[in-house]
Amino acid sequence: MGSGLLTLGTRAMFANQAKLDTIAHNISNASTEGYSRQEVQLSTEGGRYTGAGFYGRGVKIDTVTRASDSLLARDYNNNLSIASADQMRLDKLTQLEKALATGASGIGYAAGQMLNSFVDVANQPQDLSARQVVLSKAAELASRMSTAGTQLNDLQGGTLSDMKATVAEINSLAARIADMNQKIASVTGVGHEPNDLIDQRDLLVKNLSEKIQVSTVPADDGSISVFIGGGQQLVLSNQASTLGVQADQYDATQGRITIGTGNNQRTLDESLLTGGSLAGLLKVQNEDIPAARNLLGQMASALSWRVNQQQSFGLDLGTPASAGAAIFSVGTPQVLPSNKNTSSTAFPPVTMTVIDARELQASDYSLVEDPATPGSYRLTRLSDNTFTSVADGDVVDGFRINIDAATIASGDKFMLRPVGNAALSMKRVLDKPTGIAAASPVNGTLGTANTGTATVASLSIVATPSTPYDAVTVAFTGASGTGQDYEIRDSGGGVLVSGTWQPGSPIEYNGFELNLNGVPKDGDTITVAPTLYPSSNNGNALSLLALRDEDIVGRINQGAGGTAPGATITNAYSQVIGSIGVRVQDAMTSATISATLAANSQELLTNKTGVNLDEEAARLIQFQQGYQAAAKILQVAQSVFDTLLSISR
Repeated sequence: MGSGLLTLGTRAMFANQAKLDTIAHNISNASTEGYSRQEVQLSTEGGRYTGAGFYGRGVKIDTVTRASDSLLARDYNNNLSIASADQMRLDKLTQLEKALATGASGIGYAAGQMLNSFVDVANQPQDLSARQVVLSKAAELASRMSTAGTQLNDLQGGTLSDMKATVAEINSLAARIADMNQKIASVTGVGHEPNDLIDQRDLLVKNLSEKIQVSTVPADDGSISVFIGGGQQLVLSNQASTLGVQADQYDATQGRITIGTGNNQRTLDESLLTGGSLAGLLKVQNEDIPAARNLLGQMASALSWRVNQQQSFGLDLGTPASAGAAIFSVGTPQVLPSNKNTSSTAFPPVTMTVIDARELQASDYSLVEDPATPGSYRLTRLSDNTFTSVADGDVVDGFRINIDAATIASGDKFMLRPVGNAALSMKRVLDKPTGIAAASPVNGTLGTANTGTATVASLSIVATPSTPYDAVTVAFTGASGTGQDYEIRDSGGGVLVSGTWQPGSPIEYNGFELNLNGVPKDGDTITVAPTLYPSSNNGNALSLLALRDEDIVGRINQGAGGTAPGATITNAYSQVIGSIGVRVQDAMTSATISATLAANSQELLTNKTGVNLDEEAARLIQFQQGYQAAAKILQVAQSVFDTLLSISR
């Protein structure tokens, strides 16, 4: 009898001791990241048969389990991946937004100041100080454009560096998970789970989810397989694949994610990487930075092209006066051949020529062979994925594509960037104040015998003349409805062209545009002749000043001579700021929502698997009392045994 009590008491003490040890382990690790609450599982020892029935043999320790919920853990890891991606993108977009200043320090303000400075030149064409102000404002504008372009390039460089660091962390975590799989599998056969090892592995999976979204599949040996990007194997048992960052086939400043083992790497489909900080970095690299760079480049290209064009229409203060030289230069359109092309990558067989920068769009383009039309190529505008079939010499969105069919190879691919490099390389190239072409090459004079009220409102050069400027006379020949018929005659009286003037509409001929105030009458004349004294003429300065109100950015050629209007330079910059602001706001909203979902998921998981110190303290007292009671059983067993011994004496 004493022996039975001794066995029962001993087993009870061992069971309560195990409970106390586990509770102490829980309390010790209450603040340990990734730790899951453990609990000793007990069961009744099998009964001992006697003639009087089955007598209980006490308690036995089955195993130690950990609190877990695979569904809650998977939900938490997925939400954590999305939150990490959103937060990473928000952090980068915040940096991008700082590169595009607003107010007096912004590019839009500098562009407006530069164009407004032509007011003083128009008032005093011979004043060199007024001309110097124009050049100073032009230099400031170019500097701000270039600085913004440099900051965007620096942001891309930082993003690529972060991608490489993130990939290195992913590889380290994957290797550690594979190593942990090996440790777990090696002890799983003993019949009990290595709880602390599993907790450590789950923590590694959670940390990995912050970097890249993963899915896991358990195996019979206790190991797990980890997959990314729609089923790409990252970890299988104790083997881990490695990710890499290789240069983009078109642009070496951008990185592409690869996966494989050793030197056998293959490119991942980045569209399948939807979570983790790596996905956020990829979205910034592939969408946000190119969009900002192209919007800025579109502005730089359009403004510099239009200012230079108008400058070329006028006459400077040189002796003799000559057509104005360019004020600005910008980065040329880039053709980026794939490094897989068989044709020359140093001298690609495709080039671009800007025809009308006002029609350039804020986008990169992809050019590949068109399988449906031999000898033609498919040009895809990447900003909206619209495509068209093009051949050598075709003009699209303000630029002409030049294709050397003799050297281009079948299967060659190209990335076209009409405006991506423009802002980065923008600079003022005109240094002499006398070089500003403030004078118009022609001026208008009213006939002395005119009887109408018409006066010259403006006489502007809007295009390169088809023939050298000679004196011509605009002669009004009679009323026609609400307008007046006119003829443009040469110096000998020969009619060159004729038409009908309508109020508010200009008279155009040989590159000039004549606008009138008032109404001419039959017999009135206006002579348009070469400017004799360019130093006192302000016609082209007024035209340059008018550029501040002209829609020079983002016109859309609708074909058949139709053009959808663009934006003024200041409005264009406001649209750039607005576009980036919308991206930042969207990213901020997404980051807030996803962070809340991740926090809620973590709370649910913690409630299920975490350590509650109040509960553990109560259980500690409970099993302390159980241990004391078991000790009492041993005392009773000893007393019974002593009684038996005394009887035998």
